[in-house]
Amino acid sequence: MNTDIIKGNWKQLAGKVREQWGKLTDHDLDVIQGRREILAGKIQERYGYTRDEVDKHIRSWEKTLKN
Repeated sequence: MNTDIIKGNWKQLAGKVREQWGKLTDHDLDVIQGRREILAGKIQERYGYTRDEVDKHIRSWEKTLKN
Protein backbone atom coordinates (compact mmCIF):
# COMPACT_ATOMS: atom_id res chain seq x y z
CA MET A 1 0.00 0.00 0.00
CA ASN A 2 1.22 3.45 -0.86
CA THR A 3 2.53 5.33 2.19
CA ASP A 4 0.72 8.48 1.03
CA ILE A 5 -2.55 6.57 1.22
CA ILE A 6 -1.75 5.41 4.74
CA LYS A 7 -0.89 8.95 5.82
CA GLY A 8 -4.00 10.36 4.18
CA ASN A 9 -6.31 7.82 5.78
CA TRP A 10 -4.54 7.55 9.11
CA LYS A 11 -7.59 8.42 11.23
CA GLN A 12 -9.51 5.51 9.71
CA LEU A 13 -6.54 3.14 9.66
CA ALA A 14 -5.47 3.81 13.25
CA GLY A 15 -8.30 1.61 14.52
CA LYS A 16 -7.21 -1.21 12.27
CA VAL A 17 -3.63 -0.80 13.45
CA ARG A 18 -4.86 -1.01 17.03
CA GLU A 19 -6.80 -4.20 16.21
CA GLN A 20 -3.71 -5.77 14.66
CA TRP A 21 -1.19 -4.58 17.24
CA GLY A 22 -3.09 -4.11 20.50
CA LYS A 23 0.01 -3.28 22.51
CA LEU A 24 0.31 0.05 20.72
CA THR A 25 -1.06 2.89 22.82
CA ASP A 26 -3.13 5.87 21.73
CA HIS A 27 -0.02 7.96 22.25
CA ASP A 28 1.92 5.64 19.92
CA LEU A 29 -0.75 6.09 17.25
CA ASP A 30 -0.60 9.87 17.68
CA VAL A 31 3.18 9.78 17.22
CA ILE A 32 3.03 7.43 14.22
CA GLN A 33 0.58 9.59 12.21
CA GLY A 34 0.70 7.17 9.28
CA ARG A 35 4.47 7.07 8.94
CA ARG A 36 5.46 3.47 8.18
CA GLU A 37 8.98 3.73 9.59
CA ILE A 38 7.72 4.96 12.94
CA LEU A 39 4.98 2.31 12.94
CA ALA A 40 7.65 -0.34 12.36
CA GLY A 41 9.80 1.03 15.17
CA LYS A 42 6.89 1.11 17.63
CA ILE A 43 5.88 -2.46 16.76
CA GLN A 44 9.47 -3.56 17.17
CA GLU A 45 9.67 -1.79 20.53
CA ARG A 46 6.38 -3.14 21.91
CA TYR A 47 6.63 -6.71 20.61
CA GLY A 48 10.37 -7.35 20.50
CA TYR A 49 10.31 -8.38 16.85
CA THR A 50 13.32 -8.08 14.59
CA ARG A 51 13.15 -5.51 11.84
CA ASP A 52 12.63 -8.24 9.24
CA GLU A 53 9.75 -9.71 11.24
CA VAL A 54 8.13 -6.30 11.57
CA ASP A 55 8.43 -5.66 7.84
CA LYS A 56 6.77 -9.02 7.10
CA HIS A 57 3.94 -8.28 9.54
CA ILE A 58 3.33 -4.83 8.09
CA ARG A 59 3.37 -6.10 4.50
CA SER A 60 0.90 -8.81 5.43
CA TRP A 61 -1.34 -6.27 7.18
CA GLU A 62 -1.17 -3.91 4.20
CA LYS A 63 -2.36 -6.73 1.91
CA THR A 64 -5.47 -7.16 4.08
CA LEU A 65 -6.27 -3.47 3.58
CA LYS A 66 -6.38 -3.89 -0.18
CA ASN A 67 -9.12 -6.53 0.07
